[in-house]
Amino acid sequence: MEKRYDKSDLQAALKVLREGGVILYPTDTVWGIGCDATNAEAVARVYEIKKRVDSKAMLVLLDGAGKLQGYMENVPETAWMLLEANEGQRPMTIIYPHAKNLAPNLLAEDGSIGIRITEEAFSKALCEQLRRPLVSTSANISGEPAAKLFSEISLEILEAVDYVCLFRRDDDSLAKPSSIIKIDDRERITLIRK
Repeated sequence: MEKRYDKSDLQAALKVLREGGVILYPTDTVWGIGCDATNAEAVARVYEIKKRVDSKAMLVLLDGAGKLQGYMENVPETAWMLLEANEGQRPMTIIYPHAKNLAPNLLAEDGSIGIRITEEAFSKALCEQLRRPLVSTSANISGEPAAKLFSEISLEILEAVDYVCLFRRDDDSLAKPSSIIKIDDRERITLIRK
């Protein structure tokens, strides 16, 4: 049975997100650094915290596939088939062409964006109640190994964010990163990470 999160923890994280802040939170894969994916200033802070150049795009989480159409010009038919086939499986990030309605500094140079539909309770509730996509990037300085557990997150990251979520801090189960698939304009598929 999945552990329940504390509603006050969720509300505190939402307050920070709505004010343009940056949080550290558990996702369906590893712990993530996140912000409102439509807020360019907040996205810039995430790049700064990770010491990462903003030409390297970050992915976003959504709480349901039905919301995809709000963030890209056209959802490729191939994506719907992949999402359906992957239902209930390991988390999957799809890189879509022609993103829209997101912070411009979040997109790759070709205008694409990686989106993962989260089924994890806390990150799903964050997306639902924020009513916007949530940036999700691993909780580490760029180039350093990703923290698989909360206890592995560096003090530098912990001190740089505006709020550190309480939920699942003591969870010692090792989650795998998502698979990553890129779909281009012609609906060709490239497997980036198995």
